[in-house]
Amino acid sequence: MLVGNSSPDAASRAAIRLLMDWLPGASAVEGNTDLDMGGSADQPQLISAEIVEGETLRAIKVPGVSRTMVSEFGAFLDGVQKVRMIGRHFGVPLVLGTTGAAIRVRVNRRLVTWGGKPPKLEQKLYLPLRYLPQLSESLHAGAPRKYGGFQVVDTSLADASGAFPSEHPTVLLERAMRSVDRQRDALEDELAEAWCDSNGAPLFIDGGISRNGRVASSPNAIGVIKSHFTLYVEGDALKTVVGLAKGERSSVFQVTPRSRTEVMSWYLRLRELEGHDALWGLVRIEMSKCDNPAERADEISRWVLAESTPLALPDGRWDKMSYGVRDVEEFLRAIS
Repeated sequence: MLVGNSSPDAASRAAIRLLMDWLPGASAVEGNTDLDMGGSADQPQLISAEIVEGETLRAIKVPGVSRTMVSEFGAFLDGVQKVRMIGRHFGVPLVLGTTGAAIRVRVNRRLVTWGGKPPKLEQKLYLPLRYLPQLSESLHAGAPRKYGGFQVVDTSLADASGAFPSEHPTVLLERAMRSVDRQRDALEDELAEAWCDSNGAPLFIDGGISRNGRVASSPNAIGVIKSHFTLYVEGDALKTVVGLAKGERSSVFQVTPRSRTEVMSWYLRLRELEGHDALWGLVRIEMSKCDNPAERADEISRWVLAESTPLALPDGRWDKMSYGVRDVEEFLRAIS
């Protein structure tokens, strides 16, 4: 994600000028600080999962681990997002969102941008039109949804139950942030689908794969998850996972998220645990369902372990991040 730059860029200045023309009474927000997308409204949780390798979840030493391991990943996919509150119309937040995604391919031990589908980069205005009636009427009267170079996304639409969001500024800002998050997911999924359709080498995807059925069913899509807001273990299984040593993985289990595609998954420890918190160097890997989950998990675990060097420094997430994913993020920062 892209956060922390407090100086208004050209896009932010152009967007707020446009909105102040559209909305008499709108004002810029001093600082134009990017908002952190790392939070969640839900609580951390433990969920038990169906084990598909053996009868109980156990620690398994990944066979064949050595300094000469070779990764079969041919490319890396990641996305970025930047959410900036550029102004307000009375209490209503006016948000500019930037989203991007790219695939970087390994060629002669170097990473280059994939030519099969170019990187995606978008900037949109995320506005609660229900509470901006003047602007809403203008757009619905035939004005283009894309105006002044910016597409407008309505963040005040009713949810599945038919309820509209409150006019509370924090609620509306949260709506905008979640809309930007979904747009990033859509850009990543579009690139992942294109790669899977190309029958290329295995693709290292930063994050899960279950939200997209085409990607989740492809043997060439491997999701590597660094955050553990949800842990798919309880009781003794939790103790086993947090106690994994470097080079050990858990048994394979099945993840069946609501409204998503079923995948196979397991935990893998990339770094020495001693002296660190329980989740240090711990990743969860997702793959499509297969007939030989144990063998496939060992193979993919070796690839992921091989990608843990060189270190992804100076990124603070280096204990879980591969250098290839860091390369994608740096590339997207350079073009956004």
